[in-house]
Amino acid sequence: MQNESLKLDNQLCFAIYACSREITKMYQPYLEVLGVTYSQYLVLMVLWEREECTVKEIGEALYLDSGTLTPLLKRLQSAGLIHRERSALDERKVLITLTDSGRELRHKALSIPEAIQEDACLNSSEFESLLGQFKGLLEKVHQTNTKEVRK
Repeated sequence: MQNESLKLDNQLCFAIYACSREITKMYQPYLEVLGVTYSQYLVLMVLWEREECTVKEIGEALYLDSGTLTPLLKRLQSAGLIHRERSALDERKVLITLTDSGRELRHKALSIPEAIQEDACLNSSEFESLLGQFKGLLEKVHQTNTKEVRK
């Protein structure tokens, strides 16, 4: 008899992974209108919130390393949505800012969060509850992983 703990349906990691993939699929039609991928959309959201960031700051916000971010940022620059420029104060830092086109895209994206909530059949309290639970889980898991790296 199979051990219950090894059943796929009993894995938190799989439930989160599969849910993430399904939610990302829900975003696709909205993001196609904007001409960006889901990963690019996440970068743009960071910039819409902060206006200017270093690559490192974007990576920290999105839990991504610079090796993953650099090609993403190059594509966003090629699309005319961001500027990448070395810092005059510290050449090791690359500053990322929005172009006018990148800022304008924000207005087109304003309806996406509400549309996704509706598409997922979540009312406001369900949405807030799930968001709080996932943010709490992310914080715990990130702290655990950070401790593991320090060992």
